[in-house]
Amino acid sequence: MPNHLSDRELLEALTFEIELNLRRHIADAQPWYPHEMVPWEQGRNFAFLDGEDWSPEQSTASDVDKLALTVGVLAADNLPSFHREIAKVLTVGAWWRWVNRWTAEEDRHSTLIRNFLMTTRAVDPVELERIRMKAMTDGYSAPSMHLIELLANCAFEEAAAALRHRNTAAQTGDAMVAAICNRIAADDEHQLLFYSNMVAAALDRVPDQAVAAIADRVANFRVPVVDLPDNRDSTAELAAAGIYDPAREHELVIAPLLDTWKVTDRVGAASTS
Repeated sequence: MPNHLSDRELLEALTFEIELNLRRHIADAQPWYPHEMVPWEQGRNFAFLDGEDWSPEQSTASDVDKLALTVGVLAADNLPSFHREIAKVLTVGAWWRWVNRWTAEEDRHSTLIRNFLMTTRAVDPVELERIRMKAMTDGYSAPSMHLIELLANCAFEEAAAALRHRNTAAQTGDAMVAAICNRIAADDEHQLLFYSNMVAAALDRVPDQAVAAIADRVANFRVPVVDLPDNRDSTAELAAAGIYDPAREHELVIAPLLDTWKVTDRVGAASTS
């Protein structure tokens, strides 16, 4: 096989692996339903329906919980943009079915968090909606990436998201918030396995091309920045709260995947061949 393949050639060369991993992903997925994790008995009408509009004293959530869930829902709200960026590259057959499956799974996260925040009145719903509308209008554009770069970047993003949700679950004093974050983290980790397996398959087919693509994403990986109320810096706030610290990104997100892919061994073998 050539040392370098075009994206179209790679999509075809990895047909067996994508079919295998998509079937495994669906078969191993644990069914769950967002409506079951929302305490609906806490809900009540807002003023538009003769109820009471939100005010700060109604929220009993901790500052860390509000931060983590606000970042989570605003990140998930950009799902159409994320879908578009992935769908630019994964365009055929089982690849396209994977994009649809991933999108449906991610949409559950937004549904769950938003319903929980609105029902418990944890955050200002008007402010949250204004930020959502701005984020969706501005949109998100990823840097141009080839297939293996995209797969590696998605693996890093899912690993980062899982870490953020697991850390939130570990810190919160609210059992329901912990359950929500752990449930979403489990999805992130399941999706991470899919992307990781596909990168590993690419490494087996075109090792030099794949190592170069991974190196590019290691050098340029950045978690998406989320606009927060009062123009706060989501990256700085998450780091200060101990939820996600970019200073530990290589240690906790990138290095474990490089080990999984045995990148150091592959580079060493290539240099001595």
